[in-house]
Amino acid sequence: MQRTALITGASSGIGLELARLFAADKWDVALVARTEPKLRELAAQLEKEHGITAHVVAADLARPEAPTEIVTTLIDRGIAIEALVNNAGFGLSGEFVKTDLTTELEMIQVNVTALTHLTKLVLPPMVERKRGAILNVASTAAFQPGPLMAVYYATKAYVLSFSEAIADELRDTGVTVTALCPGPTETGFASAANMEGSRLFKMIRPARSSDVARAGYEAMKRGARVVVPGMKNKLLTQSVRISPRRLVTTIVRMMNG
Repeated sequence: MQRTALITGASSGIGLELARLFAADKWDVALVARTEPKLRELAAQLEKEHGITAHVVAADLARPEAPTEIVTTLIDRGIAIEALVNNAGFGLSGEFVKTDLTTELEMIQVNVTALTHLTKLVLPPMVERKRGAILNVASTAAFQPGPLMAVYYATKAYVLSFSEAIADELRDTGVTVTALCPGPTETGFASAANMEGSRLFKMIRPARSSDVARAGYEAMKRGARVVVPGMKNKLLTQSVRISPRRLVTTIVRMMNG
């Protein structure tokens, strides 16, 4: 039976590169994003280049109903999801007292709630089949508090904690869960989050989204629970574990400013 991977945020950045990797390995793909024309273009390209079937599901994960609608649409088409990539997400910078509440609640919906909801919907059939893989895109932001991006950092901490916990729960089921924790990456995230002028993106050269996607994809295939691409990012995530929390928070605030 042909395998299908469901990929959210597939129209650009890491999600797009992951779609290319799955297709190159002869997976069918179900591409999810808000912009249908971009998805149609990508689907046609992947089908032509790799001889697979690419399903397009235009959906806005900021809508609470979206995860159920996505999975129901695929089930109605007779598609079994063998891999789930929860890649969709966005950030917002600024002091919490001044930032827009509606945007932050939508961020929690996309980064946390939709990710959890999709995982809940696709996981039981995977466990029943005794095979499957889930790749959740977190961030190096998951390892420490993030002044000036408080809600974003908190959402990514949730993704990492949630992923590691259910990975352990599923250790004897044949289903794996991997958290991908990239640092700054060329994805358009900085522009959308109004972070292009921050020290973080000026001092640290962003990684290529294709390299980050490859690291996550290979880790997923190995069944690794957490992957942090890049030596500098690995050192960063380890250093914050042993540094005083107040110092870490002060440094993160400086980098996000």
